[in-house]
Amino acid sequence: MVREVLGRYLERDGFAVDLAVDGPDALHQLDKAGADLVVLDLMLPHIDGYEVLRRLRTHSDTPVIMLTARGSQTDRIVGLEVGADDYITKPFSPPEVVARVRAVLRRAPALRSTDETAARGGVRQVGTLSIDQGRRLTSREGRDLGLTRKEFDLLTFLAANTGQTFTRAQLLEQVWDYAWAGDTSTVTVHVRRLREKIEDDPSSPRHLLTVWGVGYRFEP
Repeated sequence: MVREVLGRYLERDGFAVDLAVDGPDALHQLDKAGADLVVLDLMLPHIDGYEVLRRLRTHSDTPVIMLTARGSQTDRIVGLEVGADDYITKPFSPPEVVARVRAVLRRAPALRSTDETAARGGVRQVGTLSIDQGRRLTSREGRDLGLTRKEFDLLTFLAANTGQTFTRAQLLEQVWDYAWAGDTSTVTVHVRRLREKIEDDPSSPRHLLTVWGVGYRFEP
């Protein structure tokens, strides 16, 4: 079973691991003991990974990495929209999962520190967008745009570096905190979702721009 293999690899790397056999078991363990990070298979029996994530996000911002065998980009987008921080598509290598886990856990303290600093910094106005860094909310004309945590992180980073172009690999390093390993599709999906929320016309964006052959740039 995938969970046993990943569990052994993570334990070998020094992590304390709790395994869940299905969706209800995962929710029970999270309610009872919590976790520093969740590696969540979307194909769980009884209650699937999407529903587990939805319920978790009602009361917790614990980092979540999705595991999915589904090839549809729509499935990945739904998971990210519900609140996952990252995804890995099967087949994958256990060392890759361990590396992602380490990267997300490294990022978590930095996010908490950034949140504390931002809470003192108030609201950043970027064009028509209001970015409340303390409450981690983005609005336009008073309407909350409903960004997920990682969408907010991506927007905040780009808005803080207005006019500067970043490659997908650079965004992986700066926002996700892990080095490029040949797959930058996570960035592509997040950019697409972010455009759908902040742009009047996502097909012709005026804020989050593509620099062809290079990457992305934010303009107010």
